[in-house]
Amino acid sequence: MARDRLGLALSGADEAAAAHYERGVSELQRFVGDPVGSADAAIAAAPDFVMAYVLKGWLFGLSTEREAMAVARDCYAAAAGLAATGREKAHVEALGRLAGGHWHEAGGILAELTAEHPTDALALQAGHQIDFFTGNAPMLRDRIARALPAWSRGMPGYPAILGMQAFGFEEMGEYGSAETLGREAVALEPRDGWAQHAVAHVMEMQSRQRDGIEWMRVNTDAWTKESFLQVHNWWHLALFHYDLGETEEVLALYDGPIYGAQSKLALNMVDASAILWRLHLGGVDVGERWGSLAANWAPKAASGNYAFNDAHAMMAFVGAGLDAPAKAMLEAQREATARDDDNAAFTRDVGHPVTLAIRAFGEGRYGETVALLEPVRKIAHRFGGSHAQRDVIELTLIEAALRDGNDGLAVRLASERNHARPTSPLSGLFVQRAALLAHG
Repeated sequence: MARDRLGLALSGADEAAAAHYERGVSELQRFVGDPVGSADAAIAAAPDFVMAYVLKGWLFGLSTEREAMAVARDCYAAAAGLAATGREKAHVEALGRLAGGHWHEAGGILAELTAEHPTDALALQAGHQIDFFTGNAPMLRDRIARALPAWSRGMPGYPAILGMQAFGFEEMGEYGSAETLGREAVALEPRDGWAQHAVAHVMEMQSRQRDGIEWMRVNTDAWTKESFLQVHNWWHLALFHYDLGETEEVLALYDGPIYGAQSKLALNMVDASAILWRLHLGGVDVGERWGSLAANWAPKAASGNYAFNDAHAMMAFVGAGLDAPAKAMLEAQREATARDDDNAAFTRDVGHPVTLAIRAFGEGRYGETVALLEPVRKIAHRFGGSHAQRDVIELTLIEAALRDGNDGLAVRLASERNHARPTSPLSGLFVQRAALLAHG
């Protein structure tokens, strides 16, 4: 039986297939290259290679695309009928749960798997992404922390483990440890886009805009070359410029590496919507940009697949003034809440009220926006994403309170933000506007 470079059995694989598989895992860990192509090559070389189907299934299942989930289900079906070890069967079971929309159960199975096999790099990678998409900050940190003692410098994939641990620390507010590990990971593997982004998150949360711009600009080739995380990392650079009020720089990044290619992938469109909406909140006219983005979101309006995506699609529909896809999305969300999967809760608890609030804001119903967002701001993690991504909810709430003339709430929210981010120019601006409202 073939084994990977860390000694784990690979049922049904020969040496050539195992090499393709390991390349795919490495590509996934660094978010570079073509891991799907590597998985397909492994399957072609050894049609009974169970972990090759699992790898491909995770790649599609973790994309948050409705059509991709069908591929994940096919991979699960193919893998379920193959000979496998207990570890591999746990992977297959977890993939099946994810393909059925049960994210939390899949993450739990992978946690049990890595308790016994802490050097299963794919299980850690998939589990970490599940923790991200479900907004589970404690597990983003602890899943990796529990396995880290089994890893050491020089082991294949070690930098990726450090990068994931860095991001987990950041999401739990342990910024010093996060930055140290993230920088170490990038020093060991400059092409690790996840570690690069973990350090950017630290600087975003600490409002270290100039440090963040320098961090992202110092070696852009490393984190952009053949990277399918590069749009998100360019988005992080745009956030630093946004907080500084450097609108022209933000728009240049949007028109270039963020959305110049007009991607139709939800993960990339989320970033595009998020940056345009922030500008929209500030009263910036973004011209025709909303129209082309909304046109790419429109075919996904009725998917009801992942509530976090829905909220960002609504931003584009509101920005472009498109009522039909907005209505279709709200109806799809109502249907989604009746399903027996985790997205039902993502949608019911957070996604639907946030999506309604975005539409209300676009229609000038600021009091309604406040009423919808205030109850969910402290539980927003339940529909996934990071603190930096979910910050758009806070920004929308503050802007709605200011425009609604709700001076008491505006002062409280602005003060709270200023306390958390005292060096942020945007925080200072909110405090000034709230004070003027209160004393005007």
